[in-house]
Formats: sequence, C-alpha cells, structure tokens
Amino acid sequence: MKTVLTSFCMILALMASSALAQEMAVHQIVLKDHKFEPSVLKVKAGEKFKLEVKNEDASTEEFESNVLNIEKFVGPKKTLKLTLGPLKPGKYPFFGEFHQSTANGVIEVEE
Repeated sequence: MKTVLTSFCMILALMASSALAQEMAVHQIVLKDHKFEPSVLKVKAGEKFKLEVKNEDASTEEFESNVLNIEKFVGPKKTLKLTLGPLKPGKYPFFGEFHQSTANGVIEVEE
C-alpha cells in the first residue's frame, strides 16, 4: 500500500511540474497612433512565448518581421495572437507595413 501511495504522489508531482513547464509567458504590444508600445520588447532566450499585438487604431495594420518570417494583418480594434520561439539571443526587428516610418520596434532576446 505504501508503494502505491508513493507512486501516486510521484505521478501527481510530475503532472503538476509538466503543466507548469508548459505555461508560456504572454507579452503584449499595443499599436496606437501608428506606433508600437513598447517599441522594445525584452524576452528570455530559449523559451517559447505568446505575443499579442493589439491594434487600437481605426485602420488595419500589417504586423511584419522579415527575420521572424511574419506577415499578419491585424484589423482595427482587434488583437493578433502569435506563439514565438524559442529564439536565440539577439535583436529581431518588426514593423507595421502601412506606417513604417512610425510603426516599428524590436524584440530583444536576452540570456
């Protein structure tokens, strides 16, 4: 009986740690007045994460990153949800295709 109880507790502990390990950080970028805020997003290297791009403008924007191979439309008052990573340390620029002079930023991946 003691062996069964010990095994059951070990299985529960493994399931709990697995569920915690699967939770990803969520980062949000807001597009307002054709500018991204924050314009610099810092994330940890080697970890998957969720990125939400919330468009508060009245017009559609195309969230784009050449280095991340992303080209996605985000409608007015809509939120684009992406899963990214794991990424190596470095800088990954992004921009709004329709307002490149103001809608730009970078994801900085740090150790």
